[in-house]
Amino acid sequence: MQKIYLVLVCVWLTGAAGVAAKPFSWPNGAKAAVSLAYDDTLASQLDVALPALNAQGLKASFYLQLSSPLLTARLSEWRAAAAQGHELGNHTLFHQCSADKPGREWVAAENNLDTLSAVQLVQQIRLANSMLFAIDGKTERTFTAPCGDELAGGQPYLPMIYSDFVAIKAKTGSIVADMAQLNVHAVEVIAPVGSSGAELIALVKQAAQYGTMVNFTFHGIGGDHLSVSADAHAELLAYLAANRDTYWTDTFINIMQYVKAN
Repeated sequence: MQKIYLVLVCVWLTGAAGVAAKPFSWPNGAKAAVSLAYDDTLASQLDVALPALNAQGLKASFYLQLSSPLLTARLSEWRAAAAQGHELGNHTLFHQCSADKPGREWVAAENNLDTLSAVQLVQQIRLANSMLFAIDGKTERTFTAPCGDELAGGQPYLPMIYSDFVAIKAKTGSIVADMAQLNVHAVEVIAPVGSSGAELIALVKQAAQYGTMVNFTFHGIGGDHLSVSADAHAELLAYLAANRDTYWTDTFINIMQYVKAN
């Protein structure tokens, strides 16, 4: 997902402060749900994020780019993460993004979503699901659209895969304002970069005030790209672990299955 600056989130929170969202009934009386997710199949996720999550007894979602050399090189570790209760999500085979948008000079010609048909992309996404099944044996899955792009070859492709996934993350945005208005096929995420632990915790607290949920999509943790420091990440996890009665922290698929059932 694309970088989103926390200042934009703060602007949104200020504007929404006067809007009272109807509280949602979360399991065991929790005031909010928290989804911790990690995109792009990065080494720092295995080396830093996963041990930190396991140490605190928290479950998260890892969205894998199936062509990544790191998937093959460390396959046993990704499989072990799934066995530990973490979710392995679909982030496509090749992480194609639109090259025509500002700041997309890094998109290689062969991975330009503008020149790939929607049908071709959908075929690849379904193949990625088959590959993930071979890793973790799961038949239900969630999806995160690379870069938040919703068009392939100029055509909307997400509607073509609605039936393939429990839920889809497709937008960078803010805390969910009202669960009754949540579109499970275009869930908004916050993708922090360089955020402090205090800033991350403030967003969690805001979700509790609304009685809704916050969806974090991290990339690098203490390294790699679009990173958050290991200390900031650890501070967030420690806060969530110390306040389990207030926040239900779980995989995105578990949270969305509950939301859809209620």
